[in-house]
Amino acid sequence: MDNIAATSCKYAGNKTMMSWDDLRLLLDVSRHPRLADVAARTGLDATTISRRLRRLEADLGLELFERTPKGHVLTPAGQAVADRAEALEHAASEIAALSDNESPLAAGRVRLGVTEGLGSLLVAPAMAQFAERHPHIGLDIIAVSGFVSVPKREADMSIMLTRPKTGRVKVRKLSDYVLQLYAHPAYLARTPPVLQVSDLAEHDLIGYVDDLIYSTQLRYHEDIMPGLTPRFCSPSIVAQWQMAREGAGIAVLPHFIAANDKNLVPVLQDEVRIERAFWLAIHEDVHGTARVRAVSEFLDRLFARSAERLAGST
Repeated sequence: MDNIAATSCKYAGNKTMMSWDDLRLLLDVSRHPRLADVAARTGLDATTISRRLRRLEADLGLELFERTPKGHVLTPAGQAVADRAEALEHAASEIAALSDNESPLAAGRVRLGVTEGLGSLLVAPAMAQFAERHPHIGLDIIAVSGFVSVPKREADMSIMLTRPKTGRVKVRKLSDYVLQLYAHPAYLARTPPVLQVSDLAEHDLIGYVDDLIYSTQLRYHEDIMPGLTPRFCSPSIVAQWQMAREGAGIAVLPHFIAANDKNLVPVLQDEVRIERAFWLAIHEDVHGTARVRAVSEFLDRLFARSAERLAGST
């Protein structure tokens, strides 16, 4: 019997009940390691949060968190408790989501990990429509320059550039998308013409910081022509977009970001066309919940509606 099960049996025998509120607080801290962030979300002060976490550790006889400069990080025992508490949270949410006629009502909170450009330029603008359709669901959009791990429970679901091959996740392809070269007309006017791919070697290119690339799918320049090296680099696709639109150089940008930007024009449009895909990974524990199904269906509708924009047709 593991420590968690033994702890549960011990407390059941002693007629002692641990606080569900404290378990929910543990989940909050596991998702937002800085106590100041949890305090802002819950209305509790950081001292109270810290005291309640210590009480929970004492009740369970387990060290649940490591206190680090980056905040409270779950220990292995803490992760085991959090996994079980999250299962209880999901079950409670499903029960609360039942209407009088016993049909499931999507309710609760979902954490969605998404690449920065997609989250900022495609998903976030659709939130008003999502809110109207699903008034009882809260959605955390974690749009970052990197992946948010579903197997590690950093998110309930995540849109990724490569298909995950490990972990307790359900995976499906959302969409293909296209990237092309773009630059500001003023940049092209003051530099030698770009008539063929080999001309790019003489130009200022914009791209990712090589040792911060989090997916091989982002190594675009090698696909275009071996040896191409960007002069201006950032791990942020939004920063790269801003550099290009202000005339710093030529960038590889997703069509859904750059095509409708009046400050940018395509470069070598017929010669350079890079195709990639978005994959949706959902943790098995929440895959069947009403709220996660609602977000998944919302993403399907959004991607279907944006198919031409993603594929570079418009």
